[in-house]
Amino acid sequence: MNRKLQTIIIDDEELARLRLIRLLKNYSDIINIIGEAVNGEDGLKKIEELKPDLIFLDIEMPVYNGFEMLSKLEDPPRVVFTTAYDQYAIKAFEEDSVDYLLKPIEAERLELTMKRLEKENKSDAVSLPIESLLKQLNTKKDTKTLTVKIGDRILLIKPENIAYIQAEDKYVFLCCLDGKKHLTDFTVSGLESKLPDTFIRINRSTLINTDHISEIRKGFNGTLIFVMKDKEAVKLSSSRRYGEVLREHFEI
Repeated sequence: MNRKLQTIIIDDEELARLRLIRLLKNYSDIINIIGEAVNGEDGLKKIEELKPDLIFLDIEMPVYNGFEMLSKLEDPPRVVFTTAYDQYAIKAFEEDSVDYLLKPIEAERLELTMKRLEKENKSDAVSLPIESLLKQLNTKKDTKTLTVKIGDRILLIKPENIAYIQAEDKYVFLCCLDGKKHLTDFTVSGLESKLPDTFIRINRSTLINTDHISEIRKGFNGTLIFVMKDKEAVKLSSSRRYGEVLREHFEI
């Protein structure tokens, strides 16, 4: 694929936004700017509304900073940080494969970022650097149980009894080995940060418990199909976006 990346610029400094927009005009064959946002809250709304492929994101902003905003997204787009952080912080982002631009943004440095994005775009590669960073920021806890409310009762569900977790429309369900599905108030991303590393995401709406996979099959276009050990032997398909990461995880 070789198409323009639909892009939103999120920064509370108007001059910084205008400078970046001016510099990005040189890359109109790669970038299509579809919106701007002035803080983290505004950024969330614009991302939900416009569904961008890419965001240029400031870190220090009102309401939610850049990290807080990203943690609230179920399916973050690709991210290029625009930040005034010192070089030590920037180095940490760079080593984690998260792209960044140090303010004031220089044309030469932006060119390196754009070459990287153009290469990914042409190869149809989709990197997940921001998810790796968010996992480091939100260290998983050793959660022993998850609570589920049923009327005036509260059930305690042990993670080891959960085969997979799936979002359906606005609802998230804990799907257990015995075939029962329990509605939870948590988001998929919230559960991903709470549960042990045996739970991994295979698409935007699904986490699976790798302890309860009976087999893995190859699907179309680099996807994988996971056959679970629950009562129904449910088959769950990964998305193309997560395919490469999952193949590396399972050494397929």
